[in-house]
Order: sequence, then structure tokens, then C-alpha cells
Amino acid sequence: MCRVFSRVLFDLGFKLEGINVYSMYDRPADRNSNYIPAAAFRGFSGIRSRFVARAVYTGIKSDIVILSHINLLFVAYIIKKLSPKTRIIVYAHGIEIWRSITSWKKIFLSKHCEIWSVSDFTAKKIMSMHGVPAANISIVPNCLDPYLEIPEEFEKPPELLQRYHLKPNQPVLFTLSRLSSHELYKGYDLVLESLPELIRLFPNLHYLLAGKADEKEHERLQNMINALGISADVTLTGFIPDEKLSVHFLLTDVFVMPSRKEGFGIVFIEAAASGCKIIGGNQDGSPQALLQGRLGTLIDPENKEALVKAITESLNKPRSKRSSQTIQNLCLENFNYHQFIQRINELLIPDGDVAKVSERKEYEPITL
Repeated sequence: MCRVFSRVLFDLGFKLEGINVYSMYDRPADRNSNYIPAAAFRGFSGIRSRFVARAVYTGIKSDIVILSHINLLFVAYIIKKLSPKTRIIVYAHGIEIWRSITSWKKIFLSKHCEIWSVSDFTAKKIMSMHGVPAANISIVPNCLDPYLEIPEEFEKPPELLQRYHLKPNQPVLFTLSRLSSHELYKGYDLVLESLPELIRLFPNLHYLLAGKADEKEHERLQNMINALGISADVTLTGFIPDEKLSVHFLLTDVFVMPSRKEGFGIVFIEAAASGCKIIGGNQDGSPQALLQGRLGTLIDPENKEALVKAITESLNKPRSKRSSQTIQNLCLENFNYHQFIQRINELLIPDGDVAKVSERKEYEPITL
């Protein structure tokens, strides 16, 4: 999302030399020219001291500093001390800002920062946990990446059917998530636990669980799959690159991720853009992405019976071109890049003219 946001800044028409994008952990070679021009990007390869020094040096000469993570708040604190007029904006995505923070951070957030929250849920967590006034928070829902491939047809891709040894009429469940031993809240455990019951109802059902897993989590998942006796019914795909996402969503009958701690859930709108039926949790930021249930089914993410029922009902109504187009159109209407640009424009220049941003179907790189 940080790449997309960076692209927004350049598409808004600001002077190119006036925008700097700094990343503490990316390398210079990690820059993608679709989003950020070479002259505006600095990757510090994890060298924290260099990142902080350069960010402070540039920040005190800037009108606006935008942080993509609350852990960077100490940089903003230094900048604000040296340049009190600099405007500080904190982009709040989800779990990173729901944790306990020190008193000085709470005070600094409340008195010196604007917060852009990706969902109402995250905003309420910030207010309740950190005492930040509602007036300091603006809601900025995520949008679709302008480079995401939006399909016009919805047939299952033959190459993926072959790769995963699936048949065209075989029902497929799909989850795309971080598979981390430190973040066990995405809901894929509940899906795995539900599979034996679902397979009795749909004997050829197959579950694709995608995402790069750390070694400990991969071992835990494999042990769980073996214990449930569903080894033949589950594929751990590993990491899927961005350019392969759309075809995986086309392969899918139901995208399911009953998460408990989703700040927003960009993957939900990516799935919807490909016309997927979707099942998500109702206790975090997922309802914002799923339009309070208009774009997908919301369930209690800890209720296996509710999950089995939702999947069963979805699979009993096979995905059609018409249903896929309805889901896709609703998603594009509510989460398109053009709307996102206008929202950022309104917040960055509240008393100025709204930038004239053309609605384009094709986005070209901003540098050669």
C-alpha cells in the first residue's frame, strides 16, 4: 500500500523534486518504477542510523512528513522539535498501532499528529487504546492497486488447473495471507479444522493456502494438516507474486479469510476485483473492506459452524459470470484508485483546489 500511496503523490501533480520516499529496510534496487521515480527514492538496506539521519535532515526542511508505521514516531518527534511547523501524518493500517505504546507516544500522537486510519475499526482502537481525539483521525480506506489486472472473463485458468492438479468443475477455497508463527489470527486454522466436515459434503473440495511461511509455521501447519487427514485436500502454495494474484482469484470459488485482527484487508478487495465470493470475519476491519456484508459474507471468526455454513451456502450457488461481474462492479465502484487520489487530495490540501486527476484505465510507469 505504501507503493500505491507514493504513486498517488506523483499523480497529484506535486513538483517531482518536492517528494522524497525513504524506506529503512528496502534496498535501492527494490524500487519499482511504476510507483516511484529513481530521483525521489532512497532505500537504506536496514541501516537504521543512516535512515534516521537522512529522514530528519530532509524532514525539517519539509512541509509535510508522512509516516507509514508507528515505530517511526521517534523520527517525527525529532523533526517536530527542530521544525515545529512541519505537519506530521501517521498512516495507521492495523495491528501495528493496536499494541500498547509508551506515554510519550500517546501524548505526541494526540497533540502533534494527524492520523489517517484505513478503517473505522482501527480508528476506534486508536481512540480507546491511546486516547487520541476523534478530530485528529481521518478515515482513508485502502484502494486497488492501479496495476492490478482486472479480468473481463472469469473462466478458471488452465495453467493453474494443471499446476495444482485440479479439474475445471472442482470447488476451490483460497486464502492468501502472511503465514507467521507470530501472527496466528488470520483464520486459516479454522478453515483447516472445517475441511473434514466440508469434504464430506463436497468430496472433491480443495483448499489453496497461499503465503510465505516461516519455518516454524510451515512445520506447524503441515503437522496440523496431517493430523486432520486432509493432506490430499490442501496445497500450501508458498509465496505468490503480485502479477499472479488475479489468475489465482479466477481459480477460486470462495476466498475465505475469517481474520480476527485485520486492519482493513486489501486482499478482500483484490479478490472481489476478480469476482470472487468472499467470506471474512465480523470483528475487525474486514467489514469495511466487505462493505458491511454487501461485498461478501461476514461471520464470527471463532465459530466453526458459522464458517461451515457460509462456505456450504456459497458452494451450493456456483460462481457464474453474472455473479462475478456483480461483485467486481461493486468493488470497482467503491475502491478504485481515482477515488483514493481524490480522498488524499482533500486531506493534503484541505483549503486548496482539488487536483484534476484523469480517470485512466491504463497506468504507465512514471520514469523510464
